[in-house]
Amino acid sequence: MTTTSIALRDVPQALHRVVPTTAASPQHLRNAGVAFDRSWIDALRVNLSAAERRVASLPGRRSVKKNAQAGWLLKAISCIDLTTLSGDDTAERVRRLCAKAIQPVRPDLLEQLGFADRQLRTGAVCVYHRFVATAVEALQGTGIPVAAVSTGFPAGLIPHDLKLKEIEASVRDDAQEIDIVITREHVLTGNWQALYNEMRDFRRACGDAHVKAILATGELKTLRNVAKASMVCMMAGADFIKTSTGKESVNATLLVTLVMLRMIRAYEALTGFRVGYKPAGGVSTAKGVLEYQVLMKEELGRDWLEPDLFRVGASTLLADIERQLEHHLTGRYSAFHHHPIG
Repeated sequence: MTTTSIALRDVPQALHRVVPTTAASPQHLRNAGVAFDRSWIDALRVNLSAAERRVASLPGRRSVKKNAQAGWLLKAISCIDLTTLSGDDTAERVRRLCAKAIQPVRPDLLEQLGFADRQLRTGAVCVYHRFVATAVEALQGTGIPVAAVSTGFPAGLIPHDLKLKEIEASVRDDAQEIDIVITREHVLTGNWQALYNEMRDFRRACGDAHVKAILATGELKTLRNVAKASMVCMMAGADFIKTSTGKESVNATLLVTLVMLRMIRAYEALTGFRVGYKPAGGVSTAKGVLEYQVLMKEELGRDWLEPDLFRVGASTLLADIERQLEHHLTGRYSAFHHHPIG
């Protein structure tokens, strides 16, 4: 893996276009996938030391500050998949989450930031299949898509035919995005054809709904496995590749992100199709999401800062961003409970 050095001064100093374009109506051609080609997989290598140096350079470099930082954080909000995936979820909790997705930042803060006349909403709301219909009803007319986790989330170890039925059920309930989990065994045993066939079946079952392939990178053992799984899922038609379920012991990291972004770049060069990226689990602070945004911009370009190509799976992240925006305006930090998310 070669490294790329792009000065932070090349990043725009403000991001004013915060009206989200949802993944349901992308500004690019949807990934149709390609025929399985083993040679693409066998040729993949990861230069670990180079990747580690690249990632280590991010925190110590000059970052965006003040008004520019507020602009980046507002943009980040439009890319959040606001998520609740707990065993004690209820319909009322999902409705509250949807209300927060519609109005993610207090109106008084938006007014002081000069965004009172802008429509700012999260990229999606992500729930279990049981609550898809509840979320669709709560978000009706807003343009915010509902994403459903599927295929035996989080372990993905139910029978294949049940996985397809679960996808189809969520699509019938009007989920516009489906977050599937791959069978990790296919990766760990190097059965790339089986992974391709599985992902291709998921893509067909989703129909018009966009599909995000969750790799569960913390369980794939090596960065080379992450790279190969990313490429296979894109070959099979994934619209997004996603790091984690949020339930693994290790979830999204900048090192794994770099590898996945390089695969997205390589896939576009080979096929012309653009694929989105979603880190999930572990991105819980405003400072953290800024690092992911900068890496996205430097590795893939400005287009990957929009919600049709970049999502962040998060629950507590939004509260910290709202706290940072309030601090930017007042110089004071408020308590987290002043910014509930659901």
